[in-house]
Amino acid sequence: MSTTGIKKVLWISLGAILGGMAVVGTTVWADREEVIVNDQNATVLSLPLEELRRFVEVFERVSHDYVDEVDDKKLLEGAISGMLSSLDPHSAYLPPKDYKEMEEHTTGKFGGLGMEVGMEDGFVKVISPIDDTPAQAAGIKAGDLIIKLGDEPVKGKTLGEAVKIMRGKPGTDLELTIIRKGEDAPLIISITRAIIKVKSVKQRMLKDGVGYLRISQFQTRTGPDVKKAMKILNAENGSELKGLVLDLRNNPGGVLQAAIQVSDAFLNEGLIVYTEGRIKHSQMRFESKNGDLMQGKPIVVLINEGSASASEIVAGALQDQKRALIAGRTSFGKGSVQTLLQLNDGAAIKVTTARYYTPSGRSIQAEGIVPDVEIALVKLEKLEASKFGNIKEKNLTGHLSNGHGESKPKESKKGVKDEEETDEQKEKADELKELLDKDYELDEALRLIKTMTLAQEMVKQVSLSSKNEIK
Repeated sequence: MSTTGIKKVLWISLGAILGGMAVVGTTVWADREEVIVNDQNATVLSLPLEELRRFVEVFERVSHDYVDEVDDKKLLEGAISGMLSSLDPHSAYLPPKDYKEMEEHTTGKFGGLGMEVGMEDGFVKVISPIDDTPAQAAGIKAGDLIIKLGDEPVKGKTLGEAVKIMRGKPGTDLELTIIRKGEDAPLIISITRAIIKVKSVKQRMLKDGVGYLRISQFQTRTGPDVKKAMKILNAENGSELKGLVLDLRNNPGGVLQAAIQVSDAFLNEGLIVYTEGRIKHSQMRFESKNGDLMQGKPIVVLINEGSASASEIVAGALQDQKRALIAGRTSFGKGSVQTLLQLNDGAAIKVTTARYYTPSGRSIQAEGIVPDVEIALVKLEKLEASKFGNIKEKNLTGHLSNGHGESKPKESKKGVKDEEETDEQKEKADELKELLDKDYELDEALRLIKTMTLAQEMVKQVSLSSKNEIK
């Protein structure tokens, strides 16, 4: 369609709207007219006529005067995109192809680098790298600012345009230029694109009856997967767990319903989260109802600056309900809910429709979840042990015996010494030691769980003693 034709259509549309005003009635203000388009619900549509005239004028001039001929459809899509992106960093227009890719993302399989991103000051900001992806393997960190994608500067691009560049044929490389806090100069990191298959839930046993549950992203299957993982942990332990570390570090969020299900898995009762917005369906309350899978045993939730959105819902609910100890560093602070609204042509808009609040009424937006126990970001270095070793009492000449004779290894029912481990057990123990040596925050979380478990046992013992005295 020609520019003149588009202009005529726009003005005809405006004329139809203005004509409708005469039928339903008008309330005239100085700079706009208000039209009641639905008498039953008294929905009010506000039309800024001067701004609409300005839009048509700008459209006409750009179409006519721009140095290169521009497709009218591209101009109009750009206007729609700009309308949404100007609202906040999370609202966006999604053409049909982008909408399909977003659906793939929430179900756990898509192509690209493997990181959750947003916009900040015109640059792409990494919210968090996703587990077991090229971005994580390349050392991308939460908070990194991407200023160039290959040879193309990011400044001036929309988030959707930047994401399109990051996605591509698996096996191809993309060079990122990154600004990182604490670095004097930009970093250049090359990443090889791959098909990203996100397994959102992983589990493993730590030690002393403590389980570890890692949620890397909240997807449609995350809730049921958490219940399945808990059954596996209990089976591996041979009995119910004594404690649980729930790892939400660098979890960028995801599906709201999944966050509700995960929170519900560790609560017996009470409010999980509520949302408030302008429209009726954005005002919701979610209560726990399914029962605590840990049956009151200690839980430590690990968070950091890359924990966002749905992660913060879970952490906030368990913190406010006094069900878990939150450890780590203050979370990202994304306390808003986005709704995907599909359009007739297969495109969609992602628009912020509500803010969410923790059970105590806290808004996480731009604040984040503050942990109960802060674990600083530290760099650990292993010190060389002294070649002389440590001198203990038993090394002193003429040391006293402990009065019970020399200690002997206990034997199991099968007559095998307890400290003699199978090759598989030794391999698992070595693997765990290596993991805890590398992951200081996880090691600290395990210490906290042990302290909480000991405290629980002491309280039970005191309570039991009190009951016996009463008898």
